[in-house]
Amino acid sequence: MSTHAPVRPSYAAVLRLPHARRTFASALAARLSYGTVSLAALLSVTRATGSYAVSGAVLSLFGAATVFLSPFRASLIDRHGARRALLPMSVLYGALLCVLAALTWRPGAPPPAIAAAAALAGACAPPLGPTMRALWAELAPEPGMLARAYSLDGVAEELLYVSGPVLVGALLGFAPPASGILLSALLVVGGTCAFVASPVLPGARGAAPGTRRGTLFGLWAPVAVALGAGLALSGLDLLAMAFVTQRSYGTGVVPWVLGALSAGSAVGGLVNGAVRWRAPARVRLCGFAVALGLVIAAGGLAPGVWSLAGVMGLAGAFVAPTLTTAYLVVEETAPEGARTQAGAWVNTGVNAGSSAGAMVTGALIGRVPLGACFGLAGAVAVLPVVAAYRRRGVRVAGG
Repeated sequence: MSTHAPVRPSYAAVLRLPHARRTFASALAARLSYGTVSLAALLSVTRATGSYAVSGAVLSLFGAATVFLSPFRASLIDRHGARRALLPMSVLYGALLCVLAALTWRPGAPPPAIAAAAALAGACAPPLGPTMRALWAELAPEPGMLARAYSLDGVAEELLYVSGPVLVGALLGFAPPASGILLSALLVVGGTCAFVASPVLPGARGAAPGTRRGTLFGLWAPVAVALGAGLALSGLDLLAMAFVTQRSYGTGVVPWVLGALSAGSAVGGLVNGAVRWRAPARVRLCGFAVALGLVIAAGGLAPGVWSLAGVMGLAGAFVAPTLTTAYLVVEETAPEGARTQAGAWVNTGVNAGSSAGAMVTGALIGRVPLGACFGLAGAVAVLPVVAAYRRRGVRVAGG
């Protein structure tokens, strides 16, 4: 029996893998930066410029540079290795965050300078999540262990995005908002330094350029599914708010509805990782994404806010399994030398969908009946599955 493939895989067994706890903890510390930086930047830029329009534009620039350049930055990890590429990237990103914090520490900063610093910082944001997932594939090559590792990673990442704003809120009790940007810089640089010091980090894994391009082109199915999930989920905040407003509930119940979505995702992710699935990952991805879309669509039929919370909790139970399984499909398909880049494309799909979905949903609310808005949100999660898997000839029932 291999030390990397226990007879009974479990979450505890994942954390008992050699150097796994140390490596995972340092990666999470660095990734917590992404949970703190958005709120800190929003508050500090708004305070410095006195304009919500400017802060929205700055965050859009930061987000676009972070999301759309992520596959390129991940390819540098594959080509040169995490130690040689990730640490300089992290230090440069942290330095630019410090520049942004300095510019927004007091009111009166010129918006063009703030926007330039934010865009440059986003362009250098290190792909910590894809790097850690590529490393999980080497730490836990046995399929059952890898599924648990990815599920644990996904749930932990979601908790980071919940706890990050709470941490910034606590910091604002005694420091200006720009201090949250400095905290983000400290987390990413310190966490990355500890992460790259792990003895299990591999060196460069670059494959032949022609092989990488040809194989990554075949990854469009999980990326399309991730894009659809991002589009569907990003509009749920606005849909929940509109639902509550139309039925004259207080807006204080909205966090409970959205909290049910997050709680359902955490539970669903842990359960998904614990089940020993017999169906192939591609078939599971299809089923999870379709279930997610159908449950979201059913939200428009909820008779009241608490039934909507129940529907959102059920939808959440398919969120983490959908994304985790997308990463597993990528792991099965990507060549050895392009794992980080392949995982980054899934991230890009989710985040690009999230960026566009809220804007589209906001434009539809008030022009289209709310039930139809829920239906459309569910449809965008299902349609990429239909398109992707009809093309590849994958049968849901037959595998």
